[in-house]
Amino acid sequence: MHSDARIICVSSKFSYLDVGDIVGIHSKSGKFRTLFRSNSRHNAFLVTERCNNYCLMCSQPPKDIDDRWMLDEIRESLPLIDKNTPTLTFTGGEPLSDWPEFTCVLAECRDEIPNTAVQVLTNGRAFSNSEIVNAWQNIKHPNLIAAIPVYASVDHIHDYVVQAKGAFDETILGILKLKDRGQLVQIRIVLHAQTAPFVTETCRWIARNLPFVDHVALMGLENTGFAIANENLLWIDPMDYQDSLTAGVEALAAARVKISIYNLPRCVISRSVWPYAVQSISDWKNGFVEECASCVEKKRCSGFFTSGRPRQSRGIAAIH
Repeated sequence: MHSDARIICVSSKFSYLDVGDIVGIHSKSGKFRTLFRSNSRHNAFLVTERCNNYCLMCSQPPKDIDDRWMLDEIRESLPLIDKNTPTLTFTGGEPLSDWPEFTCVLAECRDEIPNTAVQVLTNGRAFSNSEIVNAWQNIKHPNLIAAIPVYASVDHIHDYVVQAKGAFDETILGILKLKDRGQLVQIRIVLHAQTAPFVTETCRWIARNLPFVDHVALMGLENTGFAIANENLLWIDPMDYQDSLTAGVEALAAARVKISIYNLPRCVISRSVWPYAVQSISDWKNGFVEECASCVEKKRCSGFFTSGRPRQSRGIAAIH
């Protein structure tokens, strides 16, 4: 890499960079990171690596560091983002770790990219604090959604997965406070050996107690980060919870809850739930295996994570 005050030349391996992309440059080292890709449907900003959960399968293991510079970098990026960008995600760590500063960033999203749907991946515990949920409401963003995990309908299972006692109660209280203020909420259930055996019961509980949420996403596991270290605790073949997943989807559908299935190939889920399965894996870590070459459903399939240490279901087979 060669650099001067105005020009940085990079090798051909970065040929994916295009007009409208945004990069963050560290001038002293000459290193850079891609922050935003104009041709991608899966743009996300990492807000912080700090978190008050310590999830067994966390793909971004938390660090206790001062990384508030990330919020400054995001603020500098927002005016450069294409105004026609359909969606933007903020993730962590826990994005609400520095909630006064982060809610200001969301307000800037409202002003700089008002037509962009904004999704925040948060554990939801901060919303049990009325001051924080009121600040969120006062942003008055027209299309802002909090995506919050609920891993089980039983508190001790959820708390074990996130490794934080009392987290379930705070999370559910946060969801209730958000909906009481008319805010958009998505519930996320990551499916692994600690959650998948109870997915039918969890979905039925949501259908009975939280039918007013705006979306429920049932998600296959990305085997990276802590999921690799805890593989013996977490790995379960999707074929082994196929029927439970189908029953859970049916319970939510009967309650007229909007549902999506993320990260699970069509060949390992029942055909009856195919209408809910979407292509959700970010393009930069999405791939297919040789078996998929002749599959007639490939264009509609989620495919597989190429990140981390992928595990393959025994049910993977081309559909004809």
